[in-house]
Amino acid sequence: MVSHDIPSDIVIFGALGDLAQRKLIPSLYHLENAGLLCKESRIIGVARTDMDTAGFREQCKSSLATFVKAEELDPTNQDIFLDKLVYSQVDFGTTEQYQGLKSTLDEQLERTRIFYFATAASLYGIICKNLTETGCIEESSRVVLEKPIGHDHDSSNQINDEVAKYFEESQIYRIDHYLGKETVQNLIALRFANPIFGAQWNQNQISHVEITVAEKVGIEGRWGYFDKAGQMRDMVQNHLLQLLCLTAMDPPGDLTADMIRDEKVKVLKLMKPITGSMHNDHVVRGRYTKGMIDGKQVPGYMEEEGANPTSNTETFVSLKVEIKSWRWAGVPFYLRTGKRLPEKVSQITIHFKKQAHYIFDESQRHLAHNKLIIRLQPEEGISLQILNKDQGLGQGMRLRAGPLKLNFSETFEKARIPDAYERLLLEVIQGNQYLFVRRDEIEYAWKWCDQLLEHWDKENTPPLPYAAGSWGPKASDLMVMKDGRSWHEDQ
Repeated sequence: MVSHDIPSDIVIFGALGDLAQRKLIPSLYHLENAGLLCKESRIIGVARTDMDTAGFREQCKSSLATFVKAEELDPTNQDIFLDKLVYSQVDFGTTEQYQGLKSTLDEQLERTRIFYFATAASLYGIICKNLTETGCIEESSRVVLEKPIGHDHDSSNQINDEVAKYFEESQIYRIDHYLGKETVQNLIALRFANPIFGAQWNQNQISHVEITVAEKVGIEGRWGYFDKAGQMRDMVQNHLLQLLCLTAMDPPGDLTADMIRDEKVKVLKLMKPITGSMHNDHVVRGRYTKGMIDGKQVPGYMEEEGANPTSNTETFVSLKVEIKSWRWAGVPFYLRTGKRLPEKVSQITIHFKKQAHYIFDESQRHLAHNKLIIRLQPEEGISLQILNKDQGLGQGMRLRAGPLKLNFSETFEKARIPDAYERLLLEVIQGNQYLFVRRDEIEYAWKWCDQLLEHWDKENTPPLPYAAGSWGPKASDLMVMKDGRSWHEDQ
């Protein structure tokens, strides 16, 4: 059954918040515009604010005008979409206030109820409890949880335990929006549908792997939230480890959700803990100081509004990760993420080993290096760096490094590339879980990260400074240079 045949009530808790208005409402509009929402489906916004349905529709119309390109706003489809919107005022902690939502849901029966929690994770348990006590949850209902789920292994377990009282694991969809990106899904196709890559995907052919998620922005007024989280909790525990798992996992038996997630869990179990003296050359923590971004002076982290002078929080992390398996024996994975870096870029770079027998000009030996670059943002695409002969009569057998590129926005210029949330919402409606994170994935990821967080707490050493607009502390470069390598942009 295709998605537009499935009537759904999509209930968004926190419907007036930034995530809902900036991402969820525009994404649902795009699904409507593409004919992928059932004509009988409804989108029920739930928030504490005193508002009626007409006011909610006006708020969402304004958000569509702000966050959807003008050429993608079809007046007819926009009106059809806005007619699907309903508002229900609820104080999330008060059971009695859910009766109005229950009445709204009961107006339309025999449809899938999807509850999307665009709220703080601390509210997940109480919302689930109140939905249950007022009879809103059915056997076919689904719940979507936004990250971060907890701040360590224990708090994550507590939240997951609370949700598990009311929903089976098969009903729970834990979001990591990176998994909804076209290029991330293409990574599975690239690896497992193409023998040219599948046969090379091991320690015999690959030298090392880089995964970079870089941001130009600072904390954007979120000092209070970010200082409690830091870059390890905010980015490494979820986004980077998910990308590492998809890059390193063995081929699944098929494309079912649990087959794929089983292979990701195996990777998390095989990640070597960073202990003792390994902290000296496997981990770098940093924090940005004032510097230049796009030619403009920006303040340092400790100079941001609301800063706590006793803060010990990191805005940059780079790691050397080792996986204890036959496939990846001796192949380091270098992970790097930070704020106030020179570019906004998320990419995976696979470095292949150099040719064992080199027959060309010795002065060009440094060029003999193939790289597969999988870029998730800002422009999604894949490029393979190869070596070929330089053109010209007088060049002899001179080599030249150049890319074979697949730029999605250029190659598929007639087709709009959907936002990650569009894909993920569509998969929830269709009941597919393969792009969502299973509970044991979160548990093993937190266990691995907790060892580092506990070491930092015990050590209580401030993060290394790096100027805004740079690629992080010099120690991050040295960590890679000690292995005779360098980060991709330095080559």
